[in-house]
This record gives sequence, structure tokens and C-alpha cells, in this order.
Amino acid sequence: MEPLVSHRLVLEDLPAEVRAALEVELGCAVVDSANCRGGYSPSLAARCRLADGRVVFVKAVSPDQNPDSPDIPRREAEVSAVLSDFAPAPRLLAVIDDGWWIVTVYEYVEGDLPALPWSQDDLGVILGATFALAEVPAPSGLPTVVERYGQMLTGWRILAGEEQLDGLDPWALRHLDRLAGLESGWEGAVTGDELVHGDVRSDNVLVGRGGVTFVDWSSACVGRTFFDVVSMLPSVALEGGGEPEEVLERHGAGRVEPDALTSIVIADAGYFLERARLPDPPGLPTVRAFQRAQGDVSLRWLRHRLGWS
Repeated sequence: MEPLVSHRLVLEDLPAEVRAALEVELGCAVVDSANCRGGYSPSLAARCRLADGRVVFVKAVSPDQNPDSPDIPRREAEVSAVLSDFAPAPRLLAVIDDGWWIVTVYEYVEGDLPALPWSQDDLGVILGATFALAEVPAPSGLPTVVERYGQMLTGWRILAGEEQLDGLDPWALRHLDRLAGLESGWEGAVTGDELVHGDVRSDNVLVGRGGVTFVDWSSACVGRTFFDVVSMLPSVALEGGGEPEEVLERHGAGRVEPDALTSIVIADAGYFLERARLPDPPGLPTVRAFQRAQGDVSLRWLRHRLGWS
């Protein structure tokens, strides 16, 4: 299953004054732009060719598309500005922020999103590169994984406090209190000082001759890098890459402690299943469907790992 993609802004959707400010910042006109595939954000995410021959990558969004969306490129710009030169990430070139519109400009990285359905070769390369983020110095000032996700990965506890649980999987309903009691165990499992991207998916990685480049660093934090690997595997399954346990066995199960792995799967499954019950956010009509699908995969994986009847 290829992720459902929401409508994106195109360059012509930006107000004239915002486009003018962008060209002033770049020092010349934008002569051509093309949005890149993938993702769920309504923001502009375009390869832009400039009059002087340069090519850059431009993102832009305002609260008109979604009230929370502008916070994401602002966080990403802050992270990108302090990432080590050793980080496999595009360099931040410019930021234009008028308090409503936020526009960020990055170097354009030659590379392609992985072809879907996933090939095992691509999975091996990208999972290897994700594990290797542990060797990249993490900049000071980043939040921990727990600080970044602690309020989000509470799905089982939220569900345990609800009265109406229509549609919840019978196995999950039967073990709900037990899962809620175990849910916080992921926090100790991911405590560390390694660089964590925070949102590795097929639409956030580019594969080129120079290797793998990770984009969209707005969720970067510090902890244990295997958090990225485990959390991306439900989406990999939906995109034809295989069941999470099988993929991990092929490409690095020995790098993740079994108890830590299970604790993250518990937390992820609760998150996806709880969020999937909420209404679609404004301007993001595909997010809940994708979360629901990932929840189904995560729950299947969780039942396998726990072995509870």
C-alpha cells in the first residue's frame, strides 16, 4: 500500500509578496518548480530551478492550510541549523518567516525516494543507514525521545479511560488494562544519547550515489537510534516490504534488545489505534486512514511478540 498523499501547495499558491521575498532571498528568479511525491503535509515541497542555474528545495506553509503545520518547518529549521556536518541531511540555506507564512530553502540533494513496493536491497541500505545515525554526533539542545514523544505514546492509557470502545480489536479490548500498564516501559528502553531522526519513512529518505540522505528533521531528538527503525516498520509492511518481524530478522534484529523492541511495539500500537479514532485534522484528510492501517500492522506484530491468547 503506497501512502495516501494529501493535496500540496504549488509555488503559484503562495501570495505574490511571499514569492517576491523568496526571490529576493535567493538573489534571482525561480523559473521552474515541481512538487515531490510523498508525505501528508499540505505544504509546498518543491524542487525549484533558479534563473542562474542553481537548483534548491523549497518548503512553504501557513496556518491557512493547517493551524499546526507552520510549527513543523520552524522546528526543522532550528534542528537543521545545528546538525553536524556528518549528518546525512540537506543543508539549510535560508528561512523566510513573516509570522504567518514560513518558507525554508534547503540544498537540493540528488537522489530518489525508494521505489515502492519496497525491495529488500533498498530496505537493507536504508535500515543500515538508520542504525548508523547512532554514530553521528547529536547536537546539544535537542529534546530526548521521551520529551518529544512522551505525551503522544499514551494511547493504551487513553483508551483504558474511555467508556465507548466500539470497533476496537477484541484482543486489544481483552488485554487493554494489561497493555496500559506496560505502555510506559518504552521510555526506559529508548533513553540514551544517540541521534534519532524521529520520523523515518519512505517519503523521508533519498537514495543517491552519495548514499542515503534523511530529510524532514523536525522531530529530531536524542535517545536510542533503534527507535527509528522499529517505528518505521509498520509503514514498510503497508508498502510491500514484508511483516516487521521478518524485515528486522533480515536486516538487524541483533541490534535491538528483545524487551526494548517489544516495549516500542506496545507504545506504537497504542498510539496508532488511539489516534485512528480521532477526526481528520484540518487540511490533512489522509492521516487517520494511514494511522489506522499502521495500527492494524502494529497490533498484529504485538500479538506475535507477546503471545497472549
